[in-house]
Amino acid sequence: MADSLEYDLIVIGGGPAGYAGAIRAGQLGKKVACIEMERAGGTCLNWGCIPTKALLKSAELYQKMRKAEVYGLSAKEVSFDFAKVMERSRGVAAQMAKGIEFLFRKNKVDYLVGKAQVSAPGMVSITEGEHRGKFLKAKNVLIATGCKMRRIPDLAYDGQRVITSREALAGTQLPKSVVIVGAGAIGVEFAYFYNAFGTKVTLVEMLPAVLPVEDEEVSKTLQRSLEKQGIRVLTGTKCEHFRVGAASVKVDLVTGDQRQEVEADVLLSAIGVVANLDGLLGPAVKLELDRNYVKVGDDYQTSVKGIYAAGDIIGPPWLAHIATFEAVNAVNGMFGHGHPKRVRNFPGCTYCQPQVASTGLTERAAKEKKLDFKVGKFPFTASGKAVASAESEGFVKVISDARTGEIYGAHIIGSEATELIAEYGLAMELEATVEEIHQTIHAHPTLSEASMEAAAATTGEAIHI
Repeated sequence: MADSLEYDLIVIGGGPAGYAGAIRAGQLGKKVACIEMERAGGTCLNWGCIPTKALLKSAELYQKMRKAEVYGLSAKEVSFDFAKVMERSRGVAAQMAKGIEFLFRKNKVDYLVGKAQVSAPGMVSITEGEHRGKFLKAKNVLIATGCKMRRIPDLAYDGQRVITSREALAGTQLPKSVVIVGAGAIGVEFAYFYNAFGTKVTLVEMLPAVLPVEDEEVSKTLQRSLEKQGIRVLTGTKCEHFRVGAASVKVDLVTGDQRQEVEADVLLSAIGVVANLDGLLGPAVKLELDRNYVKVGDDYQTSVKGIYAAGDIIGPPWLAHIATFEAVNAVNGMFGHGHPKRVRNFPGCTYCQPQVASTGLTERAAKEKKLDFKVGKFPFTASGKAVASAESEGFVKVISDARTGEIYGAHIIGSEATELIAEYGLAMELEATVEEIHQTIHAHPTLSEASMEAAAATTGEAIHI
């Protein structure tokens, strides 16, 4: 760390918002410090997006190996070492964290491990860690402390019987049974992961559908798929009367007027996140909040001049790629490098199998807005590449203006959905129409042809259905 404790920018938090904001400021030639309480990369890289994808890849490959005969192959006595599966996941996270530290050095960002507090506008103190007691000054401060897992009230989280995704990622023993509370992306991904390795999984969602933010048709298709895979899915169901014992957890599941007791080795809580504001602001700093998230203007500046915020800490949607976008735009704006942009369209992705990805309006949202729209849909069962790959589950669905063809939204469930959604994201950013997607030649055979055919289907011009 440099001798001088005065900076152009101090970033609090080293996750996808914090590290990206710090690196961008470094690229602009600014003197930057980034303070992260654990390890570069934050929750996403160390305890979220990246390690979970390593686990899910292991689960996917294991499932494929078990079904090798579908491809005309023979793989006998396929087994797994759960501890090694988890070890690989931690290794991937560690490798990526070292990559962020390298990028900090490359861009001359001072990286400090510790807990920081905004003591006053332009003043940050380090309250925990090896640099405790140090004060840093900067004209600009970017808060990027993200969120932490929301906890079920009056339930003791012991890290063994009752856990969050963080403890799940640190575990080395596969539970025989698990109840997962919450069927958002995190809950669904862990349900798929555990079930793939033989755990008896009960997935519980209070709202009427799994992945409640997704298009209803996608949610229903995914639920059928998860149930076919052996996962017990209960929607419109509340959890009551938790009993945590030495060897198991019992909980009452209430669906309408039906009540049933379920017992499992582990209860995984995946009911969402809350803003990470603990110890962040000193008594002299009063930031305006909105539902306990930091409120910002169009330039990402808070109610206090010189203090900015980006990422999960400013509210939903809580996605790493949005956090990065917001932080980079906040830094560009604060240093006069173009006009900062706010998030409009964005992809939402869930990495179970089949994968789910979407951008823009759902069909229900289009109806609620009373838009005049058309729906184009193409099933992967009609895709040569999907059938050849033995991955023909799901479909591409596009919603567009009935008159102009402007794309309102796209929804994909199926193999590589999280990769395929980028085309529609770009199309919406460029204000392309379904006709232009249709008239763009897509290589054959590819899964991306389904995106083209769905666009063509809005006007009844899809060839293969």
